Amino acid sequence: MYPRGKETIWALGFFTLLLLNTVTGSFPKAQNVSWSSINFKTLLLWSPKPDGYSYTVEFSRLGQNRDRSPHCIQTSETECDLTQQLKNLKHIRETYTAVVQSESARGVPSDIVEPPYTESKKFCPYTDTLIGKPDFNFTVSGRKITINVIDPLTALFNGQNQRMSIRDIFGDDLQYSVMYRRAGSTGKKRQTSATNVIELANVDKGESYCLMVQAAIPSRGLDKQYGELSHTKCTPDNNKGIFDEYGIGAIAGVIFTILAIIIIAIVVMVVCCKRRRKEKSGKEGIV
Repeated sequence: MYPRGKETIWALGFFTLLLLNTVTGSFPKAQNVSWSSINFKTLLLWSPKPDGYSYTVEFSRLGQNRDRSPHCIQTSETECDLTQQLKNLKHIRETYTAVVQSESARGVPSDIVEPPYTESKKFCPYTDTLIGKPDFNFTVSGRKITINVIDPLTALFNGQNQRMSIRDIFGDDLQYSVMYRRAGSTGKKRQTSATNVIELANVDKGESYCLMVQAAIPSRGLDKQYGELSHTKCTPDNNKGIFDEYGIGAIAGVIFTILAIIIIAIVVMVVCCKRRRKEKSGKEGIV
């Protein structure tokens, strides 16, 4: 056994190293904490990237105790996916807040009792999630364009583990709005429907119209009523002349080809006629 004096020195050294590896003081607070949510896929974002420390995210419904996201404890990331924690449809109209705590890096002990944190703004999934771009198809009949909108799918699932559409969640509160204009024109018109079918009547027959569709939630505030605009689709222009349809170059090429065929046919006919005359005159000379 070592002398007691050496044991004491070793113990003091060990505790000294432990204290040196224990974080004291404080860490920088998270900045720019914000929510990002599209079709109920919800992320909490912040900055800066941590250097020598980590972040832990806690969230709660108003009036309830905070919970921790299991994937965002002492993380070095600057985003946290809270989709699964906010998926309960019973609470989809309720308001949430979140905090981002600055803590020691994973595995490093700390004597900080209350880590510094930054609180987010309030967030309600039902009123704050952005509705993404819908898809649609259309048919044209005379002076009527019929638009059929396809509901975007969300990040939420029903009891049968099937992804829910925005219609499944918003029900009769969901409308669709179409913005349309004649091709080549800058003037736009808007028409809204409570269903997935929008009919544009009395449009100019044969003219091409360009269409864009977006979801609308009238119960929301004006700044969040409309979702993202779809990609633009245009109906065919049935009034195009032959030059518009095929182009001057293509038509000139066809005309040149036809003229060349006619000229060749005439030349062949002339040559054949001359041969026959020669042959006929030769026979008459022999007789």
